[in-house]
Amino acid sequence: MTFPDNCKYTHDHEWVRVEGNIGIIGVTDHAQGELGDVVYIDIADDLAEVEKGGSFGTIEAVKTVADLFSPVGGKVVEVNRGLNDAPETVNKDPYGEGWIVKVELSNPADLDELMDVNAYKELVGH
Repeated sequence: MTFPDNCKYTHDHEWVRVEGNIGIIGVTDHAQGELGDVVYIDIADDLAEVEKGGSFGTIEAVKTVADLFSPVGGKVVEVNRGLNDAPETVNKDPYGEGWIVKVELSNPADLDELMDVNAYKELVGH
């Protein structure tokens, strides 16, 4: 299980990595492992903004469906539509090609309320 130290983490098992003023968001390696084989990612086609802590879609695995919660607020600049045809990418590469949305941060201070890698590892027992 991997825990990149260049990400911030939520209690709901999402991560965000900031590049410039863009936050790249996905689900953690721990989350994809708990979910099992991901079969579908549902993000609204007209998703324009996300709120910190707000649901922005769902992730469906063989046995369950879970809401996706945004770790930060901002304008959605890109949705990883490649996951429509290959949702299993979230299982194979959760911090790389398995990213879900990119958001232009509306409030960089949102990041201050998230966990660093050590706090997240403690949360999940690693």
